[in-house]
Amino acid sequence: MLRTIYFSYRAMPVWVQIWVFFVLAPVNMAAIFFINEPMGIWIAVLAIGAMLPNLPVIIYDRGFSKLMAFPHLLPWTLLVLWLVFARPEGSAAFGVFLWVLLIIDAISLAFDYPDAIKYLRGDRSPAR
Repeated sequence: MLRTIYFSYRAMPVWVQIWVFFVLAPVNMAAIFFINEPMGIWIAVLAIGAMLPNLPVIIYDRGFSKLMAFPHLLPWTLLVLWLVFARPEGSAAFGVFLWVLLIIDAISLAFDYPDAIKYLRGDRSPAR
């Protein structure tokens, strides 16, 4: 099963592999380093919590499919709106992190919403 999942990941375009492994996941996981900042725990819950449900999706689909967009939609939409309209104040590093998180998750949602629609319309095969 792990081999099938690995090959599914590698079947995605190279830019998607780089985006997921070197940008999207690390930036969202970095929220853990800011849990002591104002509202830091809630930001980490939304940032990281949107990624965790993808593990069972990957196992269920035995690969990377458009179903993976759905766990991001609600938490990251709330997070992006929160960071746009009610950004918490904190250290300078936290402020920079929040800008990066906002930009990365907004870009991700620009892919996630169309992928969710494609999934609902029947595009359910994992990358192969």
